[in-house]
Amino acid sequence: MLPQTLQVAVWLLYIDGVFAVLGYMNGADNYGKWRNYGGIGGILAPVACLSFIAGGFLIANGRKVGWYLGIAASLSPFLLRALYKFQYADYLPVSWVFTQQNYISFLFEVALIAVLVHPMSRSYAARWLR
Repeated sequence: MLPQTLQVAVWLLYIDGVFAVLGYMNGADNYGKWRNYGGIGGILAPVACLSFIAGGFLIANGRKVGWYLGIAASLSPFLLRALYKFQYADYLPVSWVFTQQNYISFLFEVALIAVLVHPMSRSYAARWLR
């Protein structure tokens, strides 16, 4: 049985993964923009969308690679926004990379990172995940 922090992380990974895939298919949000622009972001966006779901699934099944994948997926919104800002939109402030002027989404992104790197999650991942 997973500790509370990893259980919350699995649920957040699944929820974020569903919304990321829907946003990518819709072409409206952070991931969907990259469908139109292409480049390295065009490759990273669908991989990031699927890594949310894969990370949650692998953590739930006791795989350490899922924990690493979950951490990478949780950092992907910030990476994709930074890539977009520096390639296409220099006029945007640096704070946009972190919040995208949507503070509720920002709180969930930070919460996901926090529960994945929480000391309870890290010690469980180091000891019990294979």
